[in-house]
Order: sequence, then C-alpha cells, then structure tokens
Amino acid sequence: MNKLNSVFIVGESRTNADNAITKIYSSFYMAFEVEDATRKILDFSCTHTLNTTEAFLRKLFVGEDLLAIGDTLEDTLTHRYGGSSRKAILVSYRDACKRYKELLGL
Repeated sequence: MNKLNSVFIVGESRTNADNAITKIYSSFYMAFEVEDATRKILDFSCTHTLNTTEAFLRKLFVGEDLLAIGDTLEDTLTHRYGGSSRKAILVSYRDACKRYKELLGL
C-alpha cells in the first residue's frame, strides 16, 4: 500500500435560503487535499450548481498554502467573486482550517 503524504479535510457552511446550493444540498461544502510537509493545497472541490463556480474557486485555492491563503481570501473574493456564496466560502474555508488544525494537533 502506498503511503499518503496528504490529508483530506472538509469545511461546511450555510448559504442564503434562496441560494440554489441550499435548495439542493442544504449546506455548502469545500473539500481540500493538503500536502503534509508544505500545507500546499493539492486538490479542491465544492458543492455547486454551476461547474464554473468550482473551476473558479479551484484556481484560487490549488497550489496555495491552506493556512496562509486566509490572509487575502476575503479581499480576493470581494474583488473577484460576484456569486451569492461569498460568505459561505469564507465560513467553509475557516471551518476547514479549524478541522485541519485539530487533525494535526496544531
């Protein structure tokens, strides 16, 4: 069996009641695969109704340091993301970071 050099975490949040994601999934989820040694985000996915949403968010996250991206994420979303799930993305990201720290004992 190959040894994994990464961890998998999921962050969860709620979206607006009138958001299609809420109507379909009830919650908004973002999943991250993170490299052990560098905290680099290797892969990303999220609940979405439009494929472009996930593709856009993947470009923001993949290759970044999971914990460091939080320093600029809110500003980036404010200026580059016009979707209604902006707050849910931030909350889900913060939840994922919390779970990451708990998992690794940080």
